[in-house]
Amino acid sequence: MQDKAFKAGLKWSVESAGTNGFHTGEPPHYLSQKIAGQHGIDICNQRSRRFVAEDFQRYDKIYALANDVLFDMKQIARKKFDRSKVDLLMNELYPGKNMDVPDPWSGPEEGYHEAFDLMEAACEAIIRKYAPAGSVASNPGADDGRDQYSNP
Repeated sequence: MQDKAFKAGLKWSVESAGTNGFHTGEPPHYLSQKIAGQHGIDICNQRSRRFVAEDFQRYDKIYALANDVLFDMKQIARKKFDRSKVDLLMNELYPGKNMDVPDPWSGPEEGYHEAFDLMEAACEAIIRKYAPAGSVASNPGADDGRDQYSNP
């Protein structure tokens, strides 16, 4: 998302956080790094951090990849939970369907490709939704010389 926002001229701060804390401080799974790298994105220096209630004060929009993560966010944030700021990522592609992005963890490489493709398409939809009017990102028919889904 950060890569796409930057290329669309959006000055967003994009972060990722987990709710279970199992991998806090660790880099992304090696297959996540591999798949992102195949799409020209280096995520090797990223480190996992734990989602905290204060994230609702820090960020304008928070996306969960799965319903169980959304549930965990409610439990962590308690009274700070702000329903108006949170949604499932796949609702950007399939509004109201409340679909999860399948978690590829410990599965075969194909699952990482599938998850990447779903997240990439949802990120593209978000960029088109919020990009400044007249920009290439807000006009999917415009030709910017690159494949529409080349980088999340």
